[in-house]
Amino acid sequence: MGRTPEPPDWVLPAWDAVAADAATTPGSPPGGPFGVRIRTVSEVTRIVRDALRADDGLRELWVEGEVSRVTVSSAGHAYFSLKDERSQLACVWFRDDRLASAFQPQSGLRIVARGRLDVFETQGVYQLYVEAIQPAGFGDLALRFEAAKARLAAEGLFDAARKRELPVRPAVIAVVTSPSGAVWHDIRTVLERRWPLVRVVLSPCQVQGEGAEAGIVTALRRVARWADHCRTVGLEDDAPAVTIIARGGGSLEDLAAFNDERVVRAVVGHPLPVVSGVGHEVDVTLVDFAADVRAATPSAAAELAVPDRVDVLARVGRDAGRGAFLVRARLATDQASVAAESRALAGLRPDTQLAATRERIGYMLDQATRRIVATITVARGEVNQLGGQLSPVLPRRVERAWAELEGAAGRLDALGPGATLARGYAIVSRVADGAIVRDPAEAPTGTRLLLRVARGELPAVSDGER
Repeated sequence: MGRTPEPPDWVLPAWDAVAADAATTPGSPPGGPFGVRIRTVSEVTRIVRDALRADDGLRELWVEGEVSRVTVSSAGHAYFSLKDERSQLACVWFRDDRLASAFQPQSGLRIVARGRLDVFETQGVYQLYVEAIQPAGFGDLALRFEAAKARLAAEGLFDAARKRELPVRPAVIAVVTSPSGAVWHDIRTVLERRWPLVRVVLSPCQVQGEGAEAGIVTALRRVARWADHCRTVGLEDDAPAVTIIARGGGSLEDLAAFNDERVVRAVVGHPLPVVSGVGHEVDVTLVDFAADVRAATPSAAAELAVPDRVDVLARVGRDAGRGAFLVRARLATDQASVAAESRALAGLRPDTQLAATRERIGYMLDQATRRIVATITVARGEVNQLGGQLSPVLPRRVERAWAELEGAAGRLDALGPGATLARGYAIVSRVADGAIVRDPAEAPTGTRLLLRVARGELPAVSDGER
């Protein structure tokens, strides 16, 4: 038999063809007629991923390019592309890193992005996972800034958990800045306008040029020593309660002292809360991340360090008004209670009770009088009615009654002691007790006696029994 001719190069291999003499291994993908190994999409993606991750040079990249197609997801992650004349690179910037940055990507800007290259397996694309960005053109100084920032942040020097709150109304504020610049004047002006009660002490230092870093560190230490001295000698009211570190705006080179690691560590280790007011609003230094509070400008730092007297006076006025309202309400309540107690006590006074009793008796007397008058009126009417009924028969009955009375009187006189006395008898009684004497023994000698006869009485004295 003749040998099967080789297919031309432009012919695709028969993927389902297996050579008769091809050795197969259980579990391994079958090879094509030309020894081709078939792989899945996931396998190819993992191969590319592992190759990228194995390259140390791709773990931290600095890539410069023009920003395009910026979008921010609902989760806060930013997605954009970096492009040059021939290629583009997909970039992902996660929310936490993006919010910690003072600079944000915008389409058309040329930036330098720092991050690592990796594969997003779900879509099978490689992309730059951005950790920080900065405008292009800063050169080595910007790169050193980002490197120092990443290193110090990894140590926890910029953690929000170590930030201290500012005192509400500090009595003394220390300022670390140059005594010859406009910053010192602006800070004093703002403090005097907002809170005239505060005292300001200056710890002067050089804020730019050679030796500025060491001068700033020394100025911070001077403030700490002065605060400690005041507390030691019992002058707590003279000790600074907060420190402002400030300077005016400038280029990255002008602000280099505030990006120095020694200054950053001095700010972190400062015993007082620190307000950073370095540069203009667009300027960002490492001292801003290390300070307890970051202000956009030196004047803004002074505003953050003290309250506004206008706001305080307004709040005091509101509190005073509310306090007066509460006092008036409490007084009204107490007065009502006192009035109720007074009424209750007045009801218990003797004169009040007597007056109430007199009024009640008068009322009862009036009622009784009205009832008696009514009863008399009714009785009088009944008497008049009976009188009318008795008038025709009353005279005859009266004559009979008189006749009967005279007859009875005559009979009574005949039977009474008067008739006996008229016949010459007498009634003897003792003067001492008026007792009738029936036995001479009842009137011993010398007893005074009274003799009652028909027409009068005669006195007598007993001379003894005969």
